[in-house]
Amino acid sequence: MAKPGYRLALVATCLALLVVLLGAYTRLTHAGLGCPDWPGCYGFISVPQTETQLAHAELNYPLAPVEAQKGWSEMIHRYFAGSLGLLIVALALVSLRNRALPEQPLKLPLLLVAVVIAQAAFGMWTVTLKLWPQVVTAHLLGGFTTLSLLLLMSLRLSGRWPALTDVPAGLRRLAALSLLLVIGQIALGGWVSSNYAAVACIDLPTCHGQLWPAMDFANGFHLSQHIGPNYLGGQLDSDARTAIHMSHRLGALLVTLALLALAWRLRAEGLSKLAGLLLLALTLQISLGISNVLLHLPLPVAVAHNAGGAALLLTLVLINYRLRAPVHARQSSFATVATQGAM
Repeated sequence: MAKPGYRLALVATCLALLVVLLGAYTRLTHAGLGCPDWPGCYGFISVPQTETQLAHAELNYPLAPVEAQKGWSEMIHRYFAGSLGLLIVALALVSLRNRALPEQPLKLPLLLVAVVIAQAAFGMWTVTLKLWPQVVTAHLLGGFTTLSLLLLMSLRLSGRWPALTDVPAGLRRLAALSLLLVIGQIALGGWVSSNYAAVACIDLPTCHGQLWPAMDFANGFHLSQHIGPNYLGGQLDSDARTAIHMSHRLGALLVTLALLALAWRLRAEGLSKLAGLLLLALTLQISLGISNVLLHLPLPVAVAHNAGGAALLLTLVLINYRLRAPVHARQSSFATVATQGAM
């Protein structure tokens, strides 16, 4: 039976996915600085439109002329992100009110509130630090973290997904490793996007006609880039961007091998539906990644690639949730460890 807050968590999960995609659209259309201030836009709660508002914007932000389309992309993203934050706070309040109920999550919704507060800070720094790649990547990871935690919250509140029994420990470890690899690949994807390295290579399987082109890993992954320059469009040279792009490709290969191994193990354990879902998400994401390169990053495909990454991550969250050890097994394990420690 579903617990209080389940429908709210489900709505918040769907909204979080929309916010992630709006963030990707904003980033891919170079609208991250569509509003040069935060949380408003040129000092207003919406994009300046009237002559008076436009005059105010020109006077106070002479180096950032108003581009309405980019401004609206940024503000719509902020509106939905703000609404998501309110839903998460409401979810935490519902959990606090029902904390006496058996197995009612409490730490998880409070963690979500902390994450969404951090996300607001990263959203502000994204603008004030002029798209500093470290902050942009962290902001992207925060969005995926929020989405994953909300799915986990929905699963826990649903009451419909009990832990599977007799799951080998090796399968649990492989699922956890696969989840970590996917998170790492998403981080690499964020670094590709924030440094505008998506089209650093426009051929497959080679790059610039070579299997191992000239690459500058030192500058490509120089994580202490200076604060101050405007990073719109990127500041790195071609070899550094190539290094980032190729690292993402190699990461994709590693993730693919791990997920294929996981799918095989799931099927061997009789979990064909989970294996099929994983293979579907993996195939979709690989296809979108290849299309991005061969079609030179068309906007719909690029946004869909972000959605594919989210789908793959959520699939791994679901798999790890289903493979978790039952509560009684965890309690027995803790009791054994405690007994051994007392001896």
